[in-house]
Amino acid sequence: MEYSENILGTIGNTPLVKLNKITSEVDALVLAKVETFNPGNSVKDRMAVKMIEDAEADGRLQPGGTIIEGTSGNTGMGLALVAIIKGYKLICVISDKQSKEKMDILRAVGAKVVVCPTDVEPTDPRSYYSVSKRLASETPNSWYVNQYDNMSNSLAHYEQTGPEIWKQTEGKITHFVVGVGTGGTISGVGKFLKEKNPNIKIWGIDTYGSVFKKYHETGIFDENEIYSYITEGIGEDILPKNVDFSLIDGFTKVTDKDAAVYTRKIALEEGIFVGNSAGAAIKGLLQLKEHFKPEDVVVVLFHDSGSRYVGKMFNDDWMRERGFLEDDVTKAEDVIKDHINQPLVIVRTEELVSHAIDRMRKYNISQIPVVDITGFVGSVDETDLFRSYVADKNVADKPIKEVMGKPFPVVKLGTSIEDVSKLFTKENDAVLVELENGNHQIITKSDIIRSMK
Repeated sequence: MEYSENILGTIGNTPLVKLNKITSEVDALVLAKVETFNPGNSVKDRMAVKMIEDAEADGRLQPGGTIIEGTSGNTGMGLALVAIIKGYKLICVISDKQSKEKMDILRAVGAKVVVCPTDVEPTDPRSYYSVSKRLASETPNSWYVNQYDNMSNSLAHYEQTGPEIWKQTEGKITHFVVGVGTGGTISGVGKFLKEKNPNIKIWGIDTYGSVFKKYHETGIFDENEIYSYITEGIGEDILPKNVDFSLIDGFTKVTDKDAAVYTRKIALEEGIFVGNSAGAAIKGLLQLKEHFKPEDVVVVLFHDSGSRYVGKMFNDDWMRERGFLEDDVTKAEDVIKDHINQPLVIVRTEELVSHAIDRMRKYNISQIPVVDITGFVGSVDETDLFRSYVADKNVADKPIKEVMGKPFPVVKLGTSIEDVSKLFTKENDAVLVELENGNHQIITKSDIIRSMK
């Protein structure tokens, strides 16, 4: 009979899968190391076992103890599997930018989840680095994993992932492409592969808002490079000890939008349902295509499963809200299609200014068309109302007709975006669209900006 003693025995030996359509413009053989086949559905299972076993061996982790770690979700899942099998408690500290699916999965496997804000300095007491350390100091019989500086992280990939890739490619690999977060995967795999063949190129995928690329190229830790970003699992605002920059031949940065769009493309074009960092890795690989030759064997690592991003990258509304959904926006109807069935907010000539202000607050809008029994006769916007208020503190009790401006221009559904855009001037901040049923919808400057690619 063939079986594993427990779930940990199924970690590793993940497949290499040839990519075809999504990398058709790359003149080389491109193979994906699909780490979602691990039981915790990510590459992090490998180092979770290694870090715990090493901590047990040297006494840092005692029987019945509590494991504490700051995680983007995947390391927490790997730690949870080991904690279940070995009888430990687990506290995962996670930033609020991580997907709800990741948080729910961690709770489902018995972890206590503590959520911290993303947009704070690493040294801020609210950051997930600081909270992790504090909980470790306050919790009896606990061990703080610290995957960033715990060298068992990269050692797991030196001992496991690197040798697997070397064996699976029969030593023919020429390039390794992978997203960089803690640095364990790129450094561990990179060290093993370069020991086998120093000519193998190791490429790191970074994101905008992270310090890695510039630090690698200049040696400068530029805090101006640090800002909030959406891409999960890669990039850092610190320099983890696991990142061995001497092993990395170069970095390329990928935007949040490209990472999200290519995450979906992998599923649609290759049938491989993987996560956000995989999208970044593929877009980064395409940006590096000039470095590859026909005889090259390029291995790109897919970190985790797409199931952890169903509410984000695989959700049309989430993508559309951030301007990531690649819809063709060429006509007025394309801009309003998401709210075409919602009633148009209006104000009547005899209503008071205070009524318009209340509607702006309620619906979070800045412009409102004014109507009377004949149709559209004027408009009000927050700038005009502010100016009127400065001139006359009693303006709130006056009828709209005394402060309204000219009516907004009206266009047809098929009017081109170029023609709609020309109607926006210093004096005009919105355009009305006449619908087929005779009703109207509004397009504002912010609607046009959101439709831009």
